[in-house]
Amino acid sequence: MRVRFWATVAVVAAVMIGLVVAPARGAATLTQVTGFGSNPGALRMFSYVPTGLPAGRPLVVALHGCTQNATGYYTGSGWGKYADLYRAALIVPEQTSANNALSCFNWFTAGDIARGQGEALSIRQMVAYAVATYGSDPARVYVTGLSAGGAMTAVMLAAYPDVFAAGAVIAGLPYNCGTICQYQAVSRTPAQWGDLVRAAYPGYSGPRPRVAIWHGTADSTVVPANATELRDQWTNVHGLPATPTATTTLPGGTVQENYGTAVQLNRVPGLGHGTPVDPGGAEDQCGTTGAYFLASICSSFHIARFWGLTVSTPPPSSTPPPSSTPPPADPECVRASNYAHTVAGRARQAGGYTYANGSNQAMGLWNVLITNGLRRTGDNYYVLCQS
Repeated sequence: MRVRFWATVAVVAAVMIGLVVAPARGAATLTQVTGFGSNPGALRMFSYVPTGLPAGRPLVVALHGCTQNATGYYTGSGWGKYADLYRAALIVPEQTSANNALSCFNWFTAGDIARGQGEALSIRQMVAYAVATYGSDPARVYVTGLSAGGAMTAVMLAAYPDVFAAGAVIAGLPYNCGTICQYQAVSRTPAQWGDLVRAAYPGYSGPRPRVAIWHGTADSTVVPANATELRDQWTNVHGLPATPTATTTLPGGTVQENYGTAVQLNRVPGLGHGTPVDPGGAEDQCGTTGAYFLASICSSFHIARFWGLTVSTPPPSSTPPPSSTPPPADPECVRASNYAHTVAGRARQAGGYTYANGSNQAMGLWNVLITNGLRRTGDNYYVLCQS
């Protein structure tokens, strides 16, 4: 175990996250995994794999905040519900007080946010274990987290763009911004923010993960300016202007700004510091309210939708709406190589990888050896066939 002294950092981190007070949802099914790798960050791994989950399904990594643990975040965030509903495996890494007095992921420590080192590498090893053990689709790996977990989400997206197809940062911070960001805006240009991400994996020229940002407008713990800085960082990384291409209002007044299909910013009105949840039984309801799980809107559902996991729902607002031409009845699942799908106009090729038209789901390398099934659900809108 690594024993660290965080005299200054503990004060900064102390107010970031509170304890979960809700009862655990299906805690017996969230199982600790050992032996997943060398684990240089000395983290704990917990996983939830729905019964009968076939190989080739997506994988979601969910990162808790300070003073929280894996079971609490699994319970409060609602990701267990969506793992069942959308047939995905779930990994919930857990920090320890031996690493950080408040059990915060060390998003501010150089040795833990660099590719191939510390806690970032431990989380990467958990993903590799899940792909090998559960048969998770390596082209559909996603990461999200709250506060310190949100900051670590940005770390994983920056350090491992070849591993994650997309992510979602909730009440978090830009990659490699330092602890000062938490309480005040930091004056950097979009290019300077983007350069920090590019420096996390020098020489990388492949596709970058799509990023959703969620932040409460009344957050006094991690100031809302961080949402704007995150927007500037990731639009620059994707080569996009920091001007939304579409803006819509979600239930409850959340303002959603889309920057092409790559970056999305959600501002939740009047929300303080926490994960937005909306307990209930509807598909778009989730979670359990408690400290830092705040009743407003089910962010996990909308994140899953942005990632393309909710194939039965309409596409994100950044995607042009389907034309009036209806999709064919009971559309057939067309299986072909990624090359053939691209030539036929069902998918597009970008940076050596293939993405389904409309849903933008990652399909792996663009070549004749990788085969996927695509189903048409709208005009030029395709989703990966359910296994």
